[in-house]
Amino acid sequence: MSPDGLPWWLVLVAFVVSTAIIAIVGSRFARLADQLADVTGLGEALFGAVLLGGSTSLPGIVTSTTAAAGGHPELAVSNAVGGIAAQTVFLAFADIAHRRANLEHAAASVENLLQAALLVTLLSVPIVAMATPEVHLLGIHPASFLLLIGYGLGLRLISSARNDPLCTETATTETEVDEPDAETVAHPRALALWGRFALAGAIVAGAGWLVAVSGVVIAERTALSDTIVGMAFTAVATSLPELVTAVAAVRQGALTLAVGGIIGGNTFDVLFLAFSDVAYQHGSIYHAIASDQLFLIALTILLTGIIELGLLRRERRGLANIGFESCLVILLYFGALGLLLVRS
Repeated sequence: MSPDGLPWWLVLVAFVVSTAIIAIVGSRFARLADQLADVTGLGEALFGAVLLGGSTSLPGIVTSTTAAAGGHPELAVSNAVGGIAAQTVFLAFADIAHRRANLEHAAASVENLLQAALLVTLLSVPIVAMATPEVHLLGIHPASFLLLIGYGLGLRLISSARNDPLCTETATTETEVDEPDAETVAHPRALALWGRFALAGAIVAGAGWLVAVSGVVIAERTALSDTIVGMAFTAVATSLPELVTAVAAVRQGALTLAVGGIIGGNTFDVLFLAFSDVAYQHGSIYHAIASDQLFLIALTILLTGIIELGLLRRERRGLANIGFESCLVILLYFGALGLLLVRS
């Protein structure tokens, strides 16, 4: 099924409706993830990074791989990396929602610091791949394998840091400690929780596919470039689960889950590039992208570095209880979007 022959208004309706489905169903993820983090014993940071981050990323995976398979590498990469940038801004919005103190202060954890460091490390791999010869292994660039291996090793490092940390954050009156809820741990319907979690994931994945195909049509029927459509439309639309789950997690007091879900989800989203490379049938996707995508990768590294500095600095109040990192992230993101719009 393709929307190519559909009227313009119907394509827009499909995009808006699928975006709304992602937002509404995605809002259920936070409560389910908080309960499952206690049931599994993984903790909010690790569960948020792996299962919550991976599940809320399903629309983005479908969007990037669909665009790559359809011969739109710039849209695929812009959606992947633009989604990471957008979700970093969502973390700043979650900071605004937490009125008591700066979110990066209250949700300090070794796992979240390691997630941010892993994200910056993985984002450097596509840049290295772009500067190296275009080689293939089973039709896939070696950088894609490196991303998968690096992600797996990084998660192992983060898991070991949770079980045996060699450094710890200093608790303050504003720090929210990740402690399992006794009632949730004893929940007799853990299987039902997993079932609802899986159903929500399937729904947002289907909606993500519709966002992808309608987004391609929007790019083709307007003067907007694939980069702008990917960064400003499909990336934001498919990242809405991260926004609603982060804000919902903050409001229910699961601060570590909120930060871990965003940063961990961002780390997982780097793998979109590997999946897109597999789906792209015209060579290495790393050699099919332009300077705008390189700009997005550099911007994302910059935004992540600022968030990590915020996690280390742990400014307690800041401007209206918002840390310097949130202010900078919002300013840089919208400034970069404006620059791309002027250039397009």
